[in-house]
Amino acid sequence: MTLAQSSLDGLDWVVLGAYFALLAASGFWFARRRQKDTADYFLAARSMPVWAVAISVLATTQSGATFLGAPESSYRGDLTYLSTNIGMIIAALVVAFVFIPAFYRHGVATPYGLLERRFGPSARTSTAWMFMVGRVVASGARLYIVSLAAAMILFGDMEVAHVIVCIAVMAVVGVFYTLVGGIRSVIWTDVIQAVLYLGAAMVAVVVLLDRIPGGMNELLSVLRTAGPDGGSKLTVLRLGLDPASPGLGFDASAAFTLVTAVVAFSLFGIASNGTDNDMVQRLLTCKSARKSSRSLIAATLVGIPAVGLFLFLGLLLFVFYQQPQLMGEHAPAAPSDDTRKIFLEFILNEMPSGMAGLMMAGLFAAGLSSLNSALNAMSSSLVNDVYRPRRPGRPERHYVAAGRIGIIVWGVLLAGFATVCTYWQRASQETLIDFAIGVMALAYSGLLAVFFVALFTRRGNAQSVVAALLVGLLVTLAMKLWPMLWSNAVGEAVLFRYPWLRHTQGIAWPWHLVVGTAIATLVCALGRAPADGAETLPDAPSPGR
Repeated sequence: MTLAQSSLDGLDWVVLGAYFALLAASGFWFARRRQKDTADYFLAARSMPVWAVAISVLATTQSGATFLGAPESSYRGDLTYLSTNIGMIIAALVVAFVFIPAFYRHGVATPYGLLERRFGPSARTSTAWMFMVGRVVASGARLYIVSLAAAMILFGDMEVAHVIVCIAVMAVVGVFYTLVGGIRSVIWTDVIQAVLYLGAAMVAVVVLLDRIPGGMNELLSVLRTAGPDGGSKLTVLRLGLDPASPGLGFDASAAFTLVTAVVAFSLFGIASNGTDNDMVQRLLTCKSARKSSRSLIAATLVGIPAVGLFLFLGLLLFVFYQQPQLMGEHAPAAPSDDTRKIFLEFILNEMPSGMAGLMMAGLFAAGLSSLNSALNAMSSSLVNDVYRPRRPGRPERHYVAAGRIGIIVWGVLLAGFATVCTYWQRASQETLIDFAIGVMALAYSGLLAVFFVALFTRRGNAQSVVAALLVGLLVTLAMKLWPMLWSNAVGEAVLFRYPWLRHTQGIAWPWHLVVGTAIATLVCALGRAPADGAETLPDAPSPGR
């Protein structure tokens, strides 16, 4: 069966239909509860249990990009993506012991309320807008990835027009569900979605192990010599330094090394867990800073085996499709050269009846989980950081209604940027996981810089905050687009004349965040604090306060 002919059978559609019926039923169930104010709608009245918040954080972190992108990463390469969790653990500890206690101590509804106390109202507004723009970019990329799968199901291909149709459908579903129940419904649904997509991945692993001949020893033996350049596909940790080479042989083109894990992914984790309202909003639904910190650390630790599951799945897919000497006479036909399709092709063509529907339900669960949370978080920031300060004193039901309108607006914008991604990702030639995570750095550079200056120095003012946000965005965007600028005749002519510029083309995206954050931090710190003194925030020593 070819990709163009592949489709779900009747039982698969029943399973997929049951998933969407469950989603609709849970939405109507949560809609029965009236949200009396924005604290209830956006923060669940700070009443959510630690374990539910931890699972919700995990589900939000591991979107459709993980479901499709992690298997693609190990299929094309090895297991080094798993090493990024070193930095994420470091980041979780920093956020748990510094950021979260400060948020609770000052009673803020979003992380940007903290910056108002430090730099003034305009700093809160500008950082909130930067978050919302960045979240449109990041979540739009995730929506695009899930829509690739939807296009494969409905149309049997990933043509641009078909992907755009699916983007629109997914956006409508996400907006509808987010409207009805607020953050409480999003968190509880995340629990269901996480169980579903992790369960689907486990089913795929079991099916693949059953289809691959030989035992585990034979499987591992093949993987030890089948990696890039004859290396091992089981490599988890790559140093990224070679003491025998000049300058320690630092390899800035490798995205997943020990160096990038400790430096770049620590910064990335601090940004995503401590400055991005999409994640912080969930953490603020806990009763106390201590419980919030526990939920973050638990989510980070549980995320390691969860990511490992999807990476192992990619290795099995590699053996299944690319190692005919092990598969023998039952070796399947080689898949498309488009590695984005690799897991989808297996689901649609190789999974038993009913199981393919379960797998696609798991994919949609991962994608809709991150979409719902993004819409709610952006609406929360729009109302609490931008609209309420300009229109104070209105009844709470007015702000809840404004939040719902915001969800619709953000849904349209997310769909718009997801459409842009259908062209951008193809032109960049990046893997899905690199593209989805890399675009998040566009907003994170400036946000992280501002929070560092606010929490750890007495420098900065409202003007330097705005400047840092813009500089961080522009520097990171320039580094991301840099290789694409040379992929034409004019660019090649310039590179021929100035060959040293070729060394700047292969800088991996994690270092875009590092460079952007460093420059933006310097810019923000150049601002001198107001003469009357700004409130200092570093006194947050423990999550128990």
